Amino acid sequence: MKSRLTTALFALPALILSIVLPYFLPQLPQADWLFVIIAAAAFTAGLFEFFSLTKKLELKADASIAYLGAAAFFVAFLFDAPSKAPDLLLLTVALFLIVVLVTQMFRFQKDFSKMLTGIGVTVLGVLYVVFLGGFLVSMRVGFENSPLLSSKLLGYFFLVAMGSDVGAYFIGKNFGKHKMTPKISPNKTWEGFIGGILLAIGFAALSTFWFFPELPYKISLPLAIVMAVISCAGDLAESAMKRGAGAKDAASILPGHGGLLDRLDSLLFNAPIVYYFARFYFQ
Repeated sequence: MKSRLTTALFALPALILSIVLPYFLPQLPQADWLFVIIAAAAFTAGLFEFFSLTKKLELKADASIAYLGAAAFFVAFLFDAPSKAPDLLLLTVALFLIVVLVTQMFRFQKDFSKMLTGIGVTVLGVLYVVFLGGFLVSMRVGFENSPLLSSKLLGYFFLVAMGSDVGAYFIGKNFGKHKMTPKISPNKTWEGFIGGILLAIGFAALSTFWFFPELPYKISLPLAIVMAVISCAGDLAESAMKRGAGAKDAASILPGHGGLLDRLDSLLFNAPIVYYFARFYFQ
């Protein structure tokens, strides 16, 4: 518990600063870059941790091609391709798949029996970590016509997502009795699930009251419920992958929290949902 709180004490200020900096310095275009740099570092570490899990199963991902594809996706999201150039984003997906198939054809020519699994983990790692997570980058840079909206949206996103995680952890740890999915995540309980939803709703209400009146309660509270449910799904999906690899955590880079992938899991599933919600609701 102590290590978990200590890690949060050091990590949260940097994240908070990266979110609020453009809010207080709207005249400084470079204010967006702190969040972008943090996101790039997190995705790099998350992809490394994902491939570390696959190595435990002797699945041979092509890390060099994966990071090349990850960089291409990251640049596309940096220019808000989902909104401004969706065809470019689709082209990036197509080219990435073509490059992976061609390169792995030569890479596995001595043993084609492992080619499909190698392709699978290479593509999945990039799409799971960088493609899904990239919507957070577009959320940061893609609302330049309303510079304050980006900070408010990210503030809401992280408050609700973290509220869901914290509520699920503490309520589940202290009051959890009914197992949700013991074969996937033995420690996850229905009480924790409800606690995560309740705290997500509370943080959504706080966001609307405190800094985000543009998102009224009738919208922010239902959206928080959706995010809490999706957060649980993301956490379970990553737990299943770790269980398949025989690992308790994706890594141990964050004391008390495991690896960065253990913290990204719920965020990755929510990123495209909240991004497209904002596009339809605010634009």
